[in-house]
Amino acid sequence: SAAAGGGRASAAVEQKKARPASTEKLDLAPPRGTRDVYPEDMRVRNWLFGKWRSTAKAFGFEEYDAPVLENEALYVRKAGEEVTQQLYNFEDKGGRRVALRPEMTPSLARMVMARKPTPPLKWFSIPQCWRYERTTRGRRREHYQWNMDIWGVDGAAAEAEALAAMVSFMESVGLTSDDVGIKVNSRAVLAELLARTCGVDAAADAARFAACCVLVDKLEKVPPEALHGDFGALGVAAADGDALAAV
Repeated sequence: SAAAGGGRASAAVEQKKARPASTEKLDLAPPRGTRDVYPEDMRVRNWLFGKWRSTAKAFGFEEYDAPVLENEALYVRKAGEEVTQQLYNFEDKGGRRVALRPEMTPSLARMVMARKPTPPLKWFSIPQCWRYERTTRGRRREHYQWNMDIWGVDGAAAEAEALAAMVSFMESVGLTSDDVGIKVNSRAVLAELLARTCGVDAAADAARFAACCVLVDKLEKVPPEALHGDFGALGVAAADGDALAAV
């Protein structure tokens, strides 16, 4: 619109005048790694999200959300970490480095640090997350996930409650131990395994330990031999990496 008396055209109008009409045929497919959600699919999604929400609320969790667009610095970590390599990041028109969120935990930490609410906190979210990675069956560049976080509780009580909530959800949708299993991650156990099988000392070389942890996460997605080169770069012999994968 024009400013009163000055005739200043809006940026949108100026861009429209400057941009030549496209003669290319419109691609009706969504961007690679994304998907359209038609009504029949939306019904299924809403049903699933409803189960997640009802389970979380039954266990006393409160829902929160954060912008899908965050400052890039929130996610840039040590070189080599998977999340840093897979960022959907760019510079906006104001010269700011931003990124589509690849996960929710950094946003949650930012929000908690900003307001410093009194713990314990029990918050949950169902965020849409983005990662620029090779698309495979069942693995796209955008996805939703169900997060439940407990802050300010010592001991294993928080983990036990989160596990109970997960089991409750599985039961609510008709899944049993015959269909799914639950794996419990322990950094202390992983540190001991890496020390025994690969000679990696978590206390003496934290950076090397962290890099090995990233590769351990990948062992569920690719065969051990595909990571021999990566382990070798960290001073871990191929045989030792295979022994770790076999545990």
